[in-house]
Amino acid sequence: MKPENHLIKVNNNIEISSVWLIPEQYQHALIIAHGAGNDMHSGFISTLHEGIAEADILTVKFNFPYMEQGRKAPDRPAALEATWQAVIDAVLERTRLTPDKLVLSGKSMGGRYASMIAAQRPGFGGVILFGYPLHAAGKANKLRAGHLSSISAPLLFFQGTRDALCQLDQLQTVLKALPVKADLHIIEGGDHSFKVLKRLNRSEQAVMDEVIKTSAAWIQRLGAG
Repeated sequence: MKPENHLIKVNNNIEISSVWLIPEQYQHALIIAHGAGNDMHSGFISTLHEGIAEADILTVKFNFPYMEQGRKAPDRPAALEATWQAVIDAVLERTRLTPDKLVLSGKSMGGRYASMIAAQRPGFGGVILFGYPLHAAGKANKLRAGHLSSISAPLLFFQGTRDALCQLDQLQTVLKALPVKADLHIIEGGDHSFKVLKRLNRSEQAVMDEVIKTSAAWIQRLGAG
């Protein structure tokens, strides 16, 4: 496994950090975006990044500009999308992979913007959403789902049963109406961060192992046959 750190230019004024884990042999690449409240060095993103790379999948994580600059408030949507586009272009250029071998993913906000890019830019191998924020807390009547029907790539959603930002019955209704295959992996007892109820007697590592194993297997099946 070869680790590399790369600065990626978003525009003439902004560069962001990225960390690449490069297996000796790989067929797919996965880009992972962080959520609104944590950067790419969070425990969740780092564990995911390292675990999926161990399955011979090149993995890249990166910071959005506001985290790179030490700000708390997320960037405006245009800046978040521009950052995603820059990272995608950098990965495709360095790996020489075709877009159908590239999977976009992210935690919460990072995943939401991954899905928005996939809706605008067809041809990716897949999209994985870790805790998709289908709606704001307490606002289940205002869904962030309109763009999902424009995605042409297969989708994989990980959602906890106690996620305050995603009522599962509403998500399941949305997924059934999509024109592409959309898989839903439910974390029983999990909240928006996949922390499970103590009475279920499952460690945080056990949950992460489940997420990593499921994600890696799903990526490796892409394009099979």
